[in-house]
Amino acid sequence: MGATSYFTLFTVLSVFTALFSIIYQAYLASSDLRSLTTILQNLKTLEYEFKVDKPRVAIGYGSCSDLYVKAVDFLNFTSNVEESLKQATFNVDDITNENEFLQSFAYYFQRGAAAERFTANKTLFQNLVRLAKKAQNADPRWALGGNAPVIGSRLATEGAEVILAAKMSSKLQSHLRADVRLTGSLIDDDDIHLILEYKTGDEWGTLKSPRANRYILHNDHHNPYISSLEEFEQALPGFEPHLFVVSGLQMMDNYFYEKGVRETRIEKVRNQMISQFPSTLIHFEMASFVELDLLQLLLRDVIPYSDSIGMNEQELDNLRQVLETGKISLVADCNPRVALSLDQARAVFRILNEDYFKHRESDPSRRMISRIHLHTLAYQAIMVVKDSKWRHTKNAAAKASLTANRHVCASSIVNPDASYRLLDDSFATSTKQGADRIPFSEADPVSCWNETFAFEWQPPMDVQICVAPVLICKVAKQTVGAGDNISGAGLILQI
Repeated sequence: MGATSYFTLFTVLSVFTALFSIIYQAYLASSDLRSLTTILQNLKTLEYEFKVDKPRVAIGYGSCSDLYVKAVDFLNFTSNVEESLKQATFNVDDITNENEFLQSFAYYFQRGAAAERFTANKTLFQNLVRLAKKAQNADPRWALGGNAPVIGSRLATEGAEVILAAKMSSKLQSHLRADVRLTGSLIDDDDIHLILEYKTGDEWGTLKSPRANRYILHNDHHNPYISSLEEFEQALPGFEPHLFVVSGLQMMDNYFYEKGVRETRIEKVRNQMISQFPSTLIHFEMASFVELDLLQLLLRDVIPYSDSIGMNEQELDNLRQVLETGKISLVADCNPRVALSLDQARAVFRILNEDYFKHRESDPSRRMISRIHLHTLAYQAIMVVKDSKWRHTKNAAAKASLTANRHVCASSIVNPDASYRLLDDSFATSTKQGADRIPFSEADPVSCWNETFAFEWQPPMDVQICVAPVLICKVAKQTVGAGDNISGAGLILQI
């Protein structure tokens, strides 16, 4: 066979291979789309299986005005920035100047980890806000912020009657849903949070983000003192909430108080929790904490009086570390395996409830943790004590999953073609040898099973665990507030 014939044959084979590759990729894409569509339909069936009966929800504390910017466009990477990062110690606990701010951002950006940090340097913060307002290339925009207003708005959207503990300006209040009753007085100046958002694969100098997330910087002066607490107290009698939500306490992280002031404010939060009827469920929403002293205060005065805790993978790892080692965990795997997350949730559940059993006779106001909701990029996991007051766990996991997509994509419609699934076709229930594996089913996408916990000197406790896949938004439009919306959506079907 001549050289020309060999060349012709090679050309034909190359064209055939290319065509086969195109057809095969199209087949895979079509198969994935069919699979995601089926999953979506079955998640929505679970979401709308039960009707919401307008529960009453009281939620605190605080609010802010969020200023969003695109991180990599706002923080223009220059030779000065590069030199700053080369000298970085990544001391993320105390941001006093611009270099420490950039180092702190870099630390979390390259890990794709959510972070919320305080700076006592008012001049630095005001300068960054001023620059962000004018940074048209970074697409600046304003929105109502704060854990409590966002969770409250989600619950109201889903049919709850909501009262909110927050002080805000009349301008900011105009962005609050009209059916959310504000209990705090109006103020002239809102606390501002500077929110630097980034997408999966965003590059900043030599750093690259493994997932979409956000970095928040604040210099609050209202929220750290929970200034709306007393007016909230006056509004609670007669409301008799079905659910009481505590959130926003991370604003007390790394704040410079006079001696004893922070402890006194947190004790007042505890007293407000204790004053609720035994029939009122209490949920505590975790957040990004870096100060061990504050977390220890919460473990003493807030978490023991809660029925439920909501958190992401970073916050779960942090809480577990503090409980087991007494040390803070700054970052964790941004895409943890189901088995690892469930082991961490079990550890938190066991330690907190062992403490409850130990102290319940001497402190009858304490509550057993009967619900843990973990929200991650790839899945929602909810652990609930069986025969407790929490209802419809499987449906709540499905709703939380769909809410994650809707919020991040900034659309009320979940589009399978603009989504993808990261949860594997099967997953282990634990990292321990011999653990069960749960096969994923498109027809029944939320996997639920029962487990039994044994406690010393206590009857065994049965729990139900449900894991739902998240249809992840391919192009993230917003990540701030995702956890709050997800938590609110999960709670509404369980109260």
